[in-house]
Amino acid sequence: MKPTYLGRSLGKVWAVPLVLLLAVLAVIAVAVACEEEEEETPTPGVTPAATVTDTPTGAPTVGPGITDTEIILGADCPLTGAMAAVYTTIPQTTNAYFKYINETQGGVCGREIVYKVRDSQDDPAKAVEVVRKLVEHDEVFAIVGSLGDGPHPAVWEYLNENEVPDILCSAGTHMFGADPEGHPWTVQMIPSYKIEGTFYGRYISENLPGKKVAILYPTDPMGINGLEGIKEGLDPEKNEIVSEQSVTTGAVSVRSQIFNMKSAGAEIVAVFSAPGFTSQAIKEADRLGWYPQWFISYLNSDEIMFLFVSPELLEGAITFQAVKLAGWTDDPAVAEHHRILREYGGPPEPTNFTIYAQVLAETAVEALSRSCDNLTREGLMDALESIQDFHSDLMLDGVNVSFSDTDHTGLQTGRMLRAVIEDGKGKYEYFGPVYEFEAE
Repeated sequence: MKPTYLGRSLGKVWAVPLVLLLAVLAVIAVAVACEEEEEETPTPGVTPAATVTDTPTGAPTVGPGITDTEIILGADCPLTGAMAAVYTTIPQTTNAYFKYINETQGGVCGREIVYKVRDSQDDPAKAVEVVRKLVEHDEVFAIVGSLGDGPHPAVWEYLNENEVPDILCSAGTHMFGADPEGHPWTVQMIPSYKIEGTFYGRYISENLPGKKVAILYPTDPMGINGLEGIKEGLDPEKNEIVSEQSVTTGAVSVRSQIFNMKSAGAEIVAVFSAPGFTSQAIKEADRLGWYPQWFISYLNSDEIMFLFVSPELLEGAITFQAVKLAGWTDDPAVAEHHRILREYGGPPEPTNFTIYAQVLAETAVEALSRSCDNLTREGLMDALESIQDFHSDLMLDGVNVSFSDTDHTGLQTGRMLRAVIEDGKGKYEYFGPVYEFEAE
């Protein structure tokens, strides 16, 4: 059943007295993209009145973060710390694409996009602080593309309670896309780890029957989702899970877990982890002289992984993705992606993650363009839920993005990638069919 969004209507501009409108207009500040301002944060829990444009009678209604010339968006992402080394290119690319749209198309709905990204430091408490600042001080129209499974659980309740669109988040915990009725303002872009695990389980039972399986996972929603997914996808009559090994956040070693999986006779190991633990697991297995078939989370699906672990050890490992690879420079869409990054201030080196980030930005532009006649937060959510089979030229054939009022996960299809060595260097290559998630 579609959420009623009754709460959204409480902030519509016709309910605000004219005097308050004029007062708000007098203090509108021009936002500067991606700046880390140090202004005083308003009292927590107090959301300012909607910033509106004084439009003639009959003109489209607009919401907070919308002026005559700008649409102000925000995101919390890890810009410093260990996670930033791998994933900071995602918000950088999203911002570069918005700049490209501003220059070549005049923005969206006749307004330029301003993208304000604040540093969560991959810390839940910091994420709460910066998201409050984005909403209550910067008065963003929507949060777009927030990144990180650690921080996001701390902010999604706040965003839903305050009826702020929390869209296209790069957090793979299954709950972010699975509860559109209870959390109608949150929409997930990436496949959940449960979806990913389901694909790995299906692949193993279809192609490696009889092999014994072990699973290494962190004791957080990501790991638990991955464990659930692989159990759901595996056919128990074809493959037995002989070892389930958990690792706590902050652990310094996975040596004992690797030893236990080897001792259990596992021939296949699925790892639901970011590059740090994944590379450590592969290196520890090498020290034991043990070389199982590795399945590693799509968090490791960029060639940056070959900086964490040698191509020789990673060769044959299988992961998952849904977009074209950054190395496909003969592809016109990928070549254009390289150009956009060069000319509009993106990361110096395109990666598979920057390709994904542009797809995210293109989806955001599509949703905004559908809401020009109703540039309110409710209008944006309705526009996003109207997207069906949206296809970017940077997506693989057969991969599309769809949303609805009952489905808030964008990417639910993709293909397997295998690590290979070519001319002495590691790279990923696609193989096999397109996998599509089938909800229960």
